[in-house]
Amino acid sequence: MDVRTVGTIFTLESQSTFVRHARSAPLSRKPRPHRGLRGIVLSLLPGTPFLRAFCARVGFHGPLDLGARAHSVPLLLLVLFLLPRPALAEEEGRCGIAKDYVVQALEQIKTGDHEEVENGLQLLKHANEQCMSLGDAWYYRSLFEQKLGHAPQADYSIKKAKFFGSPAMDDQADPFHLAAPPIPGEKPSSVVHDKWALVIGINKFKDTRVPRLKYTSKDARDFAALLKDPTYGRFADDHVHLVTDDQASTRKIKEELNWLARSAGKDDLVVVFLSSHGTPREKDTAGVNYVITNDTDLKDADSLFATALPMVELVDVVRTRMQARRAAIFLDTCHSGAMAAAAAFNSAQVSDATFDRLTQGVGRVIIASSEAKQKSYENDKVQNGYFTYNLVRALKQNGGSDSMDKIFGFVHDEVARQVQSDYKAHQTPVLSKSSQTAEIVIGARPASTTATSGN
Repeated sequence: MDVRTVGTIFTLESQSTFVRHARSAPLSRKPRPHRGLRGIVLSLLPGTPFLRAFCARVGFHGPLDLGARAHSVPLLLLVLFLLPRPALAEEEGRCGIAKDYVVQALEQIKTGDHEEVENGLQLLKHANEQCMSLGDAWYYRSLFEQKLGHAPQADYSIKKAKFFGSPAMDDQADPFHLAAPPIPGEKPSSVVHDKWALVIGINKFKDTRVPRLKYTSKDARDFAALLKDPTYGRFADDHVHLVTDDQASTRKIKEELNWLARSAGKDDLVVVFLSSHGTPREKDTAGVNYVITNDTDLKDADSLFATALPMVELVDVVRTRMQARRAAIFLDTCHSGAMAAAAAFNSAQVSDATFDRLTQGVGRVIIASSEAKQKSYENDKVQNGYFTYNLVRALKQNGGSDSMDKIFGFVHDEVARQVQSDYKAHQTPVLSKSSQTAEIVIGARPASTTATSGN
């Protein structure tokens, strides 16, 4: 049997020492093709965060401003052609670090109290100091300023977000909003109207510095097949989205999370399954800050921050955008093994803080494959990770009608027993759930299917 590992290749001595050529967000208004001087300016403007920041400072806001701001164009061209390329590269490189400041700001928010918001706001300001053109930082600044009652600053920040463009703004992300808040006196519905699932497994990575895993994509395929099985899972085929390997880019996963948030209604059941490498932002930090996707670049810290999937983004989709009052999340992000890479990679499992954020609201149940300081093992005999193999076994018992508590009990005991027997090691799955949770049965027959069939 083989084993697998996860983590980060580098130790962060100083975030500011790492720079990269960051991708720039497109302008919110897509310009039409132009020729001559106007065309030169418009073709070069989207190219770098530095140029966007410069244009913002001189008041140039796109093609419609060329006439009014004609005096700025010569200066802009002078910057374009005379500024040393290393300076441009350094300015662009700061944006990866800036993105991590945004992630840290979002990680601050647990209850939304004044101190959390103040701390988060300072991190967002640092983000824009590093990268003025980072629209998401401006967008979140507007929300944090608004939360603190700073209306003028909030208005200024949202204008900047609109100018630079912000995916978070487009998605209407709001870290202070609970999508499924507790309702006093609410009696959970016994009926599941519909069911939706996003299943992700990645064992192939474009960056050769990331150790390949053996069975994570097969784990995902097997789990998705179980969900769609009419005997056990009873999910509609088109309600289960499977994303593996080459498909599993950071952008694609974000798109699928958006699909899930848009699709699931209040009385629906949502399932998320994720199996890949996870890593902290620093070697000596416990807990996953980033999920390694197929196109994550581990050249340096800045590259990681710019290309990986922040765990907080996955968490906040569940916490702030998913209205479903039943949600089951399965996370397997701490893989052991690949002994040649073990010294370079630092393993990371789901932290207590992540559990706390995921369980805010009603009806959230999270099961992680192992405790924070443990690793997850694979079994060559069954060609699955021990966690997924036993999860599928558990879900097949009693025709898929067992509760999550019963499923967890089976998975917990079997994984611990088998890993101890085969590896003489400890792997102990962990469960966390909301204080108010309706019974979640993965194999429950959805009312929408019953109504359609006429049964």
